[in-house]
Amino acid sequence: MNMSFLTSGMMLAFAAFSSFSISDAYSKLLAGQLDPFEVAFSGGIFGFLIIPFIRRPDEPYRDIFSPQRPGMWVVRAIAIFASTAASVEAFMLLPMPEALSLMFLMPFFVTVLSVTLLHEKVSGWAWLSVVLGFIGVLIVLRPGMRALHLGHLCAVIAAVANAVGVIAYRLAGNDTPRLSLFGSSLFGPLVGDGLLMLAHAHWPHGLKTWLFLFGYGFLAALGQLLMMMATAANRVALPQYSQMLWAVAFSYFLFHQPLDNWTIVGIIVVTLSGMLNWIRQHISFERLAIRERRERRRHPRDPQASTGQG
Repeated sequence: MNMSFLTSGMMLAFAAFSSFSISDAYSKLLAGQLDPFEVAFSGGIFGFLIIPFIRRPDEPYRDIFSPQRPGMWVVRAIAIFASTAASVEAFMLLPMPEALSLMFLMPFFVTVLSVTLLHEKVSGWAWLSVVLGFIGVLIVLRPGMRALHLGHLCAVIAAVANAVGVIAYRLAGNDTPRLSLFGSSLFGPLVGDGLLMLAHAHWPHGLKTWLFLFGYGFLAALGQLLMMMATAANRVALPQYSQMLWAVAFSYFLFHQPLDNWTIVGIIVVTLSGMLNWIRQHISFERLAIRERRERRRHPRDPQASTGQG
């Protein structure tokens, strides 16, 4: 195993989820000032500032609009539009840890979609991790014991939409240009949220509002870029749960929304479910590495390759 590659992938993922978390905090700071669809649309606008930094010298800008699999590009754009709009609304209406605990249902929906659409085989450990995460979410929400409202529904919609985006990313293939993948994450919110905001949009007032909008959009786009790079390294499972640490910190120190004991228990269970899944993946990678080393020892050199025969 290439440990430097693993480590770089982990660091990219931690940086991506840090960007997402701070971006989410900015969207919550805009609650009551702007329509959620306008916030998501503005995020798409500011996200274009990232493009010159991710474009390689040999990549034409038209790659943004010329995906190799147009259907998956459109699906991903729609999924990210739904995810951004729903998540902005959820963070405006709910404490950040509560909204995130619902959005952490994404692995559950990814697993279900992987089995039904991609016909992938999922191990018992993976299902156990998913079920444990679902139980943690139920502890946070405690349905029947507390009122659920639009914010909870939006958080679930964001989780489903993110899962659809992950599946579309897989189906797009590894040879899809990076600009194309990034373009779908921008144009979905621009078109979808742009249309939905028309009825309630108004010009933002004040430097602070503009700074919050810029922080939300730029950091969300930066997180998308870092996530694509980290996904290529296949090291995103564990760092995702660092978002909860950010959310709890912001909830206490920035928004002054303390958590009750049951919510804390639920968050711990949700986080443990992610840790369980990461441990399972780590063990699988280690077993694969051991198997590869054994194969090299048994067949250290190909005789035909060494003599030039064949």
